[in-house]
Amino acid sequence: MSDPIFFAAATGLTLAEIAAAAGTGLPEGADPDRRFGGAASLESAGPDHLAYMDNARYGDALAATRAGVCLVSPRFAARCPAGTVALVSRDPYRAYAALLGRLHPDALRPGSQFAVRGVASGAHVHPEARLEDGVTVDPGAVIGPGAEIGAGTVIGPNAVIGPGVRIGRDCAIGAGTTLSHALLGNRVILHPGARLGQDGFGFAMGVTHLKVPQVGRVIVQDDVEIGANTTVDRGASRDTVIGEGTKIDNLVQIAHNVVIGRHCVIVSGVGISGSTTLEDYVVLGGQVGVVGHLRIGRGAQIAGSSNVNRDVPPGSRWGGTPAKPVRAWFRELTTLARLAERSVKDTADDDA
Repeated sequence: MSDPIFFAAATGLTLAEIAAAAGTGLPEGADPDRRFGGAASLESAGPDHLAYMDNARYGDALAATRAGVCLVSPRFAARCPAGTVALVSRDPYRAYAALLGRLHPDALRPGSQFAVRGVASGAHVHPEARLEDGVTVDPGAVIGPGAEIGAGTVIGPNAVIGPGVRIGRDCAIGAGTTLSHALLGNRVILHPGARLGQDGFGFAMGVTHLKVPQVGRVIVQDDVEIGANTTVDRGASRDTVIGEGTKIDNLVQIAHNVVIGRHCVIVSGVGISGSTTLEDYVVLGGQVGVVGHLRIGRGAQIAGSSNVNRDVPPGSRWGGTPAKPVRAWFRELTTLARLAERSVKDTADDDA
């Protein structure tokens, strides 16, 4: 349930509007003009709230909910209480997300932290920077010479936009972020503390370690979201690229020359070493480590806490350390568990 201190009161939607947005029909006898003022969890929802359910773990919560309307998958629809309108959807969570965006559009991307429009007093914008109409710059932000920022973009407090950086339209650059040697597309979201475009970690090793100049860029395509305190190093011999629609969680390290395809998902704690390529639609679970100069094929999924040290074929599911196809990984875990049980039993027999 949203707090009106942090999010503006929901505009409200009628049952007919909710059903239309979710792509569902209305149950017989339901009032299409009934209005709902917000969304909430199954446990906390009241009669004027929208909720959703698509996981068997929450079956009891669904049966006890007081929500006025619930988006639910077909197999759980019968568990909705009599007082709750069940809207049956193949993907309740996705439908709920779309409706929540309509109820609270201000939660879709960060806004000004100082409630200003235009360039705030206390921001430092170089006279050679170019800002389109409609750019918001919060106090303490620094925008360097030759930087270009598109209309509708918000630059948070104490963000630093380096010389020549280009940022597209309708972006959100969080508080304390730093960008250098970077080109960003439209509708990019960088959460607070993200670092893009700093040196990659490159040294010619020897008795003394000779620094390798990092002369590439970071290129971030449209609709990318990058979490708080994530770092994306600029390229050395080629650009570091984040493909369209990719979503990256907090505390991720992306090294120099990494190329990430479109619509990938990278969860918190991941580290990707230099010159590795992820093709489109790759998913990396939390705390995955990827060594350098590898290719992870289109649509591959890597289980959390795995270590990838060789190329991964497209469409495959791998896990473990070192990572391997999940069936082989599960067989390995089962075998080890059986050996351990046998060892414990043999020890107990010897003691007896």
